[in-house]
Amino acid sequence: MAPAVSTAIGLASCGFDGSIYFDTSPAPLGDGGLVREVSLDELIPAPAGTAQFALPGRRPLTTIGPIAGRNALAVALPAGYTRLLLPAYAGERGAPALPLFGYTFACTVDDRLHVAAMKTDESEDWEPRFFAPGRLEALLDRRLKQDPHNRVLAQVALCAREYGCFTAQNVFLERGEAALPVSPKCNARCIGCISELDPGGGIASPQARIAEEATAEDLARVATHHLERVQDGIVSFGQGCEGEPLLRSIAIARAIELIRNARSNGTINANTNGSQPAALERCIDAGLQAVRISLNSFRPRTYAAYYRPAGYALDDVLESVRLAVDRGVRVSLNLLTHPGVTDDADEIAAMETFLREVRVAMVQTRTLNIDPELYFAAVGRPHHPLGMRRAISAISSVTRVGNFTHTH
Repeated sequence: MAPAVSTAIGLASCGFDGSIYFDTSPAPLGDGGLVREVSLDELIPAPAGTAQFALPGRRPLTTIGPIAGRNALAVALPAGYTRLLLPAYAGERGAPALPLFGYTFACTVDDRLHVAAMKTDESEDWEPRFFAPGRLEALLDRRLKQDPHNRVLAQVALCAREYGCFTAQNVFLERGEAALPVSPKCNARCIGCISELDPGGGIASPQARIAEEATAEDLARVATHHLERVQDGIVSFGQGCEGEPLLRSIAIARAIELIRNARSNGTINANTNGSQPAALERCIDAGLQAVRISLNSFRPRTYAAYYRPAGYALDDVLESVRLAVDRGVRVSLNLLTHPGVTDDADEIAAMETFLREVRVAMVQTRTLNIDPELYFAAVGRPHHPLGMRRAISAISSVTRVGNFTHTH
């Protein structure tokens, strides 16, 4: 009989020169809102597309204390996976703020990189994309020449080329869900906004926000072209490169009318913070078929601490969800998840109460890209974290869990 193999969790860390080290001991600690040991059942082998990050000025925490001479290691997960734990570390004086990525705990198991995550969806449209040299540029040039003065098309070309946005690239690949950015303004000041941040916040915005208000005609031309070529396609107002689309509800409603005058196929969707129920109803009246409403919490204080809303509150967001469900719109919630917040006992209770009352079609778990210390400083550490698997189980007991926009 072969001897039993001991499976142990080991440390994955970074040298100051960027080298990655795997050590069989000591065991690294994870941060689930409270720093603790990690169990094997919280780990999976790192999936294809996992990106590794060194956390400068942050020493990895282990069962024997901080490790000198190393930086903590974290990973960003590919689409379709939900993070379960953060890396635990000891911050040094003067450590820089982390950029807006989703920092996931990573370690070694049997000399192989593992991550604290679970698979929650699958879609070929969101697999990592690799273009032959010049192919994407050729697609952009060809499409831009067809409508050279369309400002919406110019914005999605920028996003497709510079930021690798999949919904922007879909406009040119003529597949799946296509982006329709519409609004340069927002009525929230999210501390983790990816397109506009406070100048003195110490974190650079990773992409540029659309600078001008898109016209209904420009929006409709992009959408109509997409639906002519993608029979079951989705066209979506509200993208990461813009503010809040409901602030442009009149233009959106007019664009929907123009789209439907030209095409009857496909799905017209909006991604929104849900802050203005009346504006959302205007879009529904015009023919909006699906909506994805974003929030980080079902608790007012936690919601406000992150979104910092201007002129609205969480109650307005939840009213928009109720309205859209009552009107027969396909409603998904874009839940910005973060270990130690999403899985706090009070959060899970508030979430279950609402989801049992208002039956949405889906909850899309979305890793919140933010420096964990910045987020915890804003919303607070949990009193009783139950674990992200418990939070996801609570959602799945009521409705579908996933990560992508689905039409059925």
